[in-house]
Amino acid sequence: MYKSWWKILGAVLVVYSTVAGFLASVPALPILHQSIRNLYFHVPMWFSMIVLFSVSVYHSIKYLSNNNEEHDMKAVQSVNAGVLFGILGIITGAIWAKFTWGQAWSFDVKQNFAAIALLLYFAYLVLRNAIDEDQKRAKIAAIYNIFAFPMMVVLLFVLPRLSDSLHPGNGGNPGFNAYDLDSHMRMVFYPACLGWILIGYWIYTLLFRVSAIEKNKTV
Repeated sequence: MYKSWWKILGAVLVVYSTVAGFLASVPALPILHQSIRNLYFHVPMWFSMIVLFSVSVYHSIKYLSNNNEEHDMKAVQSVNAGVLFGILGIITGAIWAKFTWGQAWSFDVKQNFAAIALLLYFAYLVLRNAIDEDQKRAKIAAIYNIFAFPMMVVLLFVLPRLSDSLHPGNGGNPGFNAYDLDSHMRMVFYPACLGWILIGYWIYTLLFRVSAIEKNKTV
């Protein structure tokens, strides 16, 4: 039980932030109105994705240093989990945009670059499936992953700030923390971020365990 404390914590935080996210009071703001509750779901998806991609690039570096196949398996499974959260981030963002910007996909620079960043990792998965030889696949995928991560960071956090954007925190548009993330929202938002990150990491560990079992069966 003591080894699973972080899983229990993640589950508790997600349940708490989900219930509080729908029921707790939020600031009465123009345009956003009740849609601001999506902050508790949309942003944690992206944070979880970034953490999982960070785990992936760490294991890619470890693989190149010691050629341990386990690190390659961990790298790809953390990408699989990260892509799941990236898709959820795109979906929750599109829902929010529908209510605040008038359409789900307005080709805002933040939306476009977020989609491109996610496609980088779809390409990583496609690349792996295109190579049959195990060691060659693992090495090329690891190198690709190491270069994909900083490109993802640039696409999500640098380029959107250089252009006009409707998205908070980009293109001169202030972020939520600057003007309306009050103390009550922080009590839900921060636990939501931590909870979803822990759940995302849990999903990654489950995917890795399943892949390891399947690998042992085929050997």
